[in-house]
Formats: sequence, C-alpha cells, structure tokens
Amino acid sequence: MLRILFHLLTDTNLPPAKFRRKKTKLERNGFTLVEMMVTLFILALLTTIVAINVLPNQDKAMVQKAKADIAVLGQALETYRLDNLTYPDAGAGLQALVTPPTASGMRTEGYIKKLPMDPWNRPYQYSMPGKNGAFDIYSLGADGAPGGENENADIYGA
Repeated sequence: MLRILFHLLTDTNLPPAKFRRKKTKLERNGFTLVEMMVTLFILALLTTIVAINVLPNQDKAMVQKAKADIAVLGQALETYRLDNLTYPDAGAGLQALVTPPTASGMRTEGYIKKLPMDPWNRPYQYSMPGKNGAFDIYSLGADGAPGGENENADIYGA
C-alpha cells in the first residue's frame, strides 16, 4: 500500500490539469472597491505628509539662494573695484558688472556673464554708498517691497 501511495505522489507523468483547481464564479481577477479605497487613502496620506514637510523648506531655500547670489555679485564688485579703483556708481548699478571696462589693458569681458534675478524673479537692488558698507546688494524679498518680516524681509549679503 505504501508503495502505491509513494508511486502516486512521485509520478511526474500525470497531466498538470489534474492539479489545477477550477475557479468558481465568485473568484475573479482584479481589485475590489475596498482595496482601491485603501490604496488611495494611503497615497493621499503620504502626499500630505510630504507636502507638510517640504513646502516650508522652499522659503528657506529661496532665501539661501538670494544670499548666495548676493555673495557672487559682491565678489564681482570687489574685482570691479580692483580694476577701476572705485565701485560703480548708483546710476550704472549692477549692469556695470556685465559690460567690459573701458580702461585700456583691462578685461575684454565683463565681470559676470549675466545678472541673476532674485528667487522671486525680480532684479537685485544696488546702492552705493550702502547702509552696511561701501555698497549694498539686496533683494526686497517675497513681497517686493522694502521692509517686511519672514519671507517678505529684505535680504542683504552676509
């Protein structure tokens, strides 16, 4: 008897159809409405968590970008001063950094290729003499008006 049972269990010549289970009418492929709703709920929850954690950092990143741009412009102004013995006046402004100097034997190109815009797509402001030194380069912040608080505050270089 054990020999027959062993033979039946190890016989590989049996067609695979005998081992298949027939599907009933109730068994169907696909997802149920409950499964879809749970999946959508989880995706919405994850989206909310990401939005809460990422969006406040965007304001900080914009302020950091403005400070970096101001530092680059400040270095270009220092190079301009070394070549011309003075900073550009308020009338010429930061545009003087893009045009090559007129003095002979100096640069054939400007000090920077293109003036950057601040993170809110407005030009950086330049004043000479400045409140904080020989010159000031600053952005008016998110609101584009002098003064303000938080993301609306004016941004000056370090």
